[in-house]
Amino acid sequence: MSPQRSKPSGRSTAKGIYALVFSNPACTLPVGGLGEARFRRGWHVYIGSARGPGGFARVRRHLRLSRARDRPPRWHVDYLLLSPFFTLRHIACGPCDGDLECSLARAFGGAAVPSFGSGDCGCRSHLFHRTADPLEEVMDAMSSLGLAPRSTTLIKSIPPFGRSLQCVFRLSVKHIKG
Repeated sequence: MSPQRSKPSGRSTAKGIYALVFSNPACTLPVGGLGEARFRRGWHVYIGSARGPGGFARVRRHLRLSRARDRPPRWHVDYLLLSPFFTLRHIACGPCDGDLECSLARAFGGAAVPSFGSGDCGCRSHLFHRTADPLEEVMDAMSSLGLAPRSTTLIKSIPPFGRSLQCVFRLSVKHIKG
């Protein structure tokens, strides 16, 4: 299946689920209450819900934060959005009326960062690791739930990571307190 691609639409209160696709070198980051989390080199997919009153405005917030890096972290995924080691590469959205966030996390599955983004549900994680660009897999998983997903590619290619590149990123207290 070929992913359907689109540009972000104007402001609306459409609701559904989404996936943020990042590329990154191997690194360790502090992630709020999770403490230090280790991330393998490659790609990470965060599965989220845009079911609140603002709908997909949450995705626009994530995109703004990844570009401006001007606010303290609120959710686990914000630590990735604020990190200079994570590059937001794709966004996929699946409009829906039902709460399918956890269903998508189960359908996607595989190697995961334990408890990431899943503090309000029973899932083992909402952040999954892949060794290659997983956009098509994300789109297929959304389609398997009966959704008509759309995606936006933000960055098409970046230089490969060095083999020995390791990072330790610590948010300063000044940055967190604003």
